[in-house]
Amino acid sequence: MKKYSFRPLLAASLLFAGLHTGLAQDYLVNSLKNNKSENSKESFVFNDVINIENTPVKNQGSSGTCWSYSANSFLESEMIRMGKEPVEISQIYTARNAYIEKGKNYVRMHGAIALGDGGALHDVINMYKKYGALPREAYTGLNYGTENNKFAEMAAINEGLLAAVVKNPNGELSPAWEKAYIAVIDSYLGEVPQNFTYKGKKYTPQTFAKEVIGINADDYVEISSLKEHPYYEKFVLMVPDNWSLDMVYNVKMNELTDIIDNALKKGYTVGWAGDVSEKGFSWKNGVAYVPAKEFKDMTAEEKENIFKGPQKEMEITEEMRQEAFDNYNTTDDHGMHIVGLSKDQNGKEYYIIKNSWGASNDYQGYMYMSKNFVKYKTTAILLHKGGVPKDLAKKLDIKQ
Repeated sequence: MKKYSFRPLLAASLLFAGLHTGLAQDYLVNSLKNNKSENSKESFVFNDVINIENTPVKNQGSSGTCWSYSANSFLESEMIRMGKEPVEISQIYTARNAYIEKGKNYVRMHGAIALGDGGALHDVINMYKKYGALPREAYTGLNYGTENNKFAEMAAINEGLLAAVVKNPNGELSPAWEKAYIAVIDSYLGEVPQNFTYKGKKYTPQTFAKEVIGINADDYVEISSLKEHPYYEKFVLMVPDNWSLDMVYNVKMNELTDIIDNALKKGYTVGWAGDVSEKGFSWKNGVAYVPAKEFKDMTAEEKENIFKGPQKEMEITEEMRQEAFDNYNTTDDHGMHIVGLSKDQNGKEYYIIKNSWGASNDYQGYMYMSKNFVKYKTTAILLHKGGVPKDLAKKLDIKQ
């Protein structure tokens, strides 16, 4: 089946290349501005069934760090779930560490792997495990005269620096390139404090992660669904931002939403990664669904009213999902945080999604995403292993 929305070539060239720089992020946001209907909020009546406590909405600015904002928001909700007082975790400390590891990987792979701001949900868990964590107040990443993240210049310099390293002009790499690369990152984001004070007590990034945040990185699992791979086994998710080549668990398409439902009912939130470059995705109106009719086949009136109240949806199959992934119609555009479940006035269920584009839409930074959209456009989810249904955990050999 053909995709129902048109993806401009510029967006494709930016996103498919795995760049996800501030330029790509800004283009993504701007490309969604026309996806809206007038008076949409008045046409929907949402009644929340589950709404799990979470921290205030943030703004990632002009940077491709949605993965860090969404997964750190997820960890903050995990703190709440465990009875801890949540702290705003430094999203840019996580990103900084990922950039360093990504740069090393880029050189090892002779430049044949993604670079730039982009990342995956598991990067937050991996960086937490290796580098610990900082509160945002100890590391804002704003070391270059702006009030919000603006990473395009830093990304361009890093790309040029690493390209020169890969060319290996000396015929043998010196240890100095890593120092030069880290120095550029620190010039823009700031040097990492080895010791800092939080609420009157001194910490290192490692002790802060252990004593204040207190999660066990090994308790979290990443799950996807692709028909081409054996179900209930692991596979490498082949998207550009999986620069670390991490493996994910594979389940059937309908089991993705079964897992999310089970997690929410048990009090666990879920990290979400997927494609938002869709005509059925409206950030302004705070709604995402899969229209029953392709956009090109809609009448002018239908296009105008696409987000004006609940609409019929297309039924999604595993074959459609696989084909969309294979044809680049489903790409790893964005990461967000699933914090609840709601129903519209017709009883249809939607997930409550927390975004990182500020409180700039009809629902003050949140949105409602239909289950069909999640089935069709998800690339991966991240959650505590305790949120996986017991029968599925057994099939996946996940020890709960």
